[in-house]
Amino acid sequence: MKRFFNWQVMFGLLLISLSAVIYYIHYLIFRDLHNIVFYLISNLAFVFIQVLLVTLVLEEFLVYREKKAMLNKLNMVIGTFFSEVGTELLKRVSAFDKNASKITQQLVVTNDWSNQDFLKILKIVKSHNCDIDSRQGNLESLKDFLKVKRQFLLVLLENPNLLEHESFTNLLWATFHLTDELVQRSRLTGLPDADYKHLAGDINRVYDLLITEWLRYMEHLKNKYPYLFSLAIRTNPFDAAASVELK
Repeated sequence: MKRFFNWQVMFGLLLISLSAVIYYIHYLIFRDLHNIVFYLISNLAFVFIQVLLVTLVLEEFLVYREKKAMLNKLNMVIGTFFSEVGTELLKRVSAFDKNASKITQQLVVTNDWSNQDFLKILKIVKSHNCDIDSRQGNLESLKDFLKVKRQFLLVLLENPNLLEHESFTNLLWATFHLTDELVQRSRLTGLPDADYKHLAGDINRVYDLLITEWLRYMEHLKNKYPYLFSLAIRTNPFDAAASVELK
């Protein structure tokens, strides 16, 4: 650190010396001290504007570009999550929602959807009154599925860049918590009512976050990767008529 500081000081002194030499040569040639002082003061005054442009405008622009690039990379991670876990998990947890039929048809995404359509359905989803009944679906099957995917979820959580995507991080934590809740129980039948209610709350948390992230991911694919969007449509967990095979 000391060597680096000394190098900076020496380099700065060298630049100042070179500038002084050039000003001196200018004076020897033109003999106009007034002109030299005039432009020197003008340049010094502009330094503050340069600092403003570089530190506040240019730096913010670079930070914005870096963050945008990072979010694009994170969308690859999110895509992997939905490919490995998310899409199937949506299908499984929606089975616990007694009111799923009220929203299922509206989640059948098509090629004709615009950004406004995604925004509209996001608002509908957030106002959807889901009624999770942990007795209604197959808890044992959900447990087995999440147990197999547990290591995959742990690997995703180890990615430090996920801190830049708070909503997806919350989804991972909620999913991992639900996994723990199910795995820690030796049996999932004949549980007390309070326990079923607690599990319903955990499923509901995952369900809400999962639908929101799924819609945002689908919008991202629609705008950036049409070929991936085509497959996502054909594997839509809310579309009973969805088929991977093209017809």
